[in-house]
Amino acid sequence: MTSVVIVGSGFTGFECARALSRRLRKVGADNVDISIVSPVDYMLYTPLLPDVAGGLVDARFVAIPLANSLRGVRAIRGRVDEVDFAGRTVTVTDSEERSRALQWDRLVLTPGSVTRLFDVPGLAEHARGLKSTAEALYLRDHVLEQLQLANVDDDPGRAAARRTIVVVGASYSGTELAVQLRALADTAAKHMGFDPGEVKFVLLDLAEQVMPEVGEKLGAAAQRVLRARGIDVRLGVTLKEVHPEHVVLSDDSLLRTHTVAWVTGVTGAPLIERLGLETERGRLKVTTELQVPGHPDVFSAGDAAAVPDVTQPGKITPPTAQHATRQGKTLARNVAASLGYGKAKRYKHRNMGLVVDLGPRYAVANPLNIQLSGFPAKVVTRGYHVMAIPRGVNRWAVALAYLTDLFWDRSVVSFGLSSSEDAQFSASEGIPVPKRD
Repeated sequence: MTSVVIVGSGFTGFECARALSRRLRKVGADNVDISIVSPVDYMLYTPLLPDVAGGLVDARFVAIPLANSLRGVRAIRGRVDEVDFAGRTVTVTDSEERSRALQWDRLVLTPGSVTRLFDVPGLAEHARGLKSTAEALYLRDHVLEQLQLANVDDDPGRAAARRTIVVVGASYSGTELAVQLRALADTAAKHMGFDPGEVKFVLLDLAEQVMPEVGEKLGAAAQRVLRARGIDVRLGVTLKEVHPEHVVLSDDSLLRTHTVAWVTGVTGAPLIERLGLETERGRLKVTTELQVPGHPDVFSAGDAAAVPDVTQPGKITPPTAQHATRQGKTLARNVAASLGYGKAKRYKHRNMGLVVDLGPRYAVANPLNIQLSGFPAKVVTRGYHVMAIPRGVNRWAVALAYLTDLFWDRSVVSFGLSSSEDAQFSASEGIPVPKRD
C-alpha cells in the first residue's frame, strides 16, 4: 500500500485531497492510502470570516467538515511537529499531547499560514486577528459587550473608548472586517437606543491607498464608501504600542480604545521554519510543478509555499484563496503523476479578479478585469462566495443568511462562545497545550 500524507486542511490541502481521491478512484488505483492531518476537522472558508465577525453568517456554515466532504480520505486530527525526510515519517501530536509517527511515500506540505506579527509592544496580548472562527466570534462578542458596557458606563471618556474600534490593515480582509463590524454596531445602536455615530471606527494602514489589490479606481471607490459609513481611514499610519485601554500610533498620537483587530497579512506556518529547507519570504521554495527541490516525493503549495508565478517571472503567487484552490488541484494531478497515473504539469494561474464586500448594499469587484462597484458588484461578490464554498448545504445556509440580511436586522447577541484566550494569535496556529491545575 502506497501512503500519501497531506499536512493541513486549508484550501490547498482540502482541494488536493478531494481531487486526488477522485482521480485515483477514476483510474481504479485502490492501492493508495490518502491521509489528511490537521489540528481541526474542517476546511475553513476564510473569506467569510468578516461576515462571521459582523454577525451576518453563522460560524458553522463557513466550516466544511472533512468527514462529510472527503470520500476515500482518512482524516487525522492533530498537528505535525516534525518531518523526517530520510525516514519518511511525520510526527503527529493530538489534542491530548500524545505523539506518534506516520509513514509516508508521498508528502504534501500545505500547513497554510498564520497572522504576521511585528515587534509592537502589547500587540500579542491586547490585539486579536481574523484567521480562525474563534477570533471572528471573539471580535463579534467583544464589540457587542463593549457597546453594552458603554451604554451604562458613568465615565464618559471610558464609554467613548469602549465605542472605539481600531482595525489595522486596509487590505480586503481588514476593510471587510471594518464594514461588517460597522453594520453590526449600527444594528446594536438601533436596538440599544443610542446614536450609531457615537461608535467610532478607525482603519489604519501604512499603504498609500485602501485595497491596492483591486487597483486605484476601485480602491478610491472603496475609500469613499468607508468614509460615507463613518469609518476614519488613516493611511501611512500603524500601531506603535498597544495597551488594554488605548493605543499609540506611529505618528505618536493616542487613541483610547478597548478593541484592536490586527489584519495585516500572513506568513508561512511555524512548521515551515523547522523543516531545514530553503525558504523565500518565510515560505517554502518549490518548483513550478510544486515539488520541493531535492525531494522529488515531497510537494507543497498554498500560503506556506513560494510558488513561482510563471506569468510574472521572478515573482511568487500571492497567498489568496483563489491561488490556493487551484494549486490544490494541480497538486493532486502531480502527486498522481508521481505514482504513475497521468502526467504532471506546471502551475499557471490566470487571475480571475477579486471581490470585496463593503457592507449593506455595496461592494467592489473586478471579475475578469471588469471593474464593478455598488449593487452589481454586490451581486457578483455574494454570488461568487456562494458558488465557491465546496459543499451544497453550506452554500444553501450562506445564501439563506444573505437573503435574511435583506429583510431583517442582524441578531445583537453576545454568546461568549470564544474567550480572549481562545482568540489569541498563538491559539490559531494549532492545538494549544491543555490547561492544567
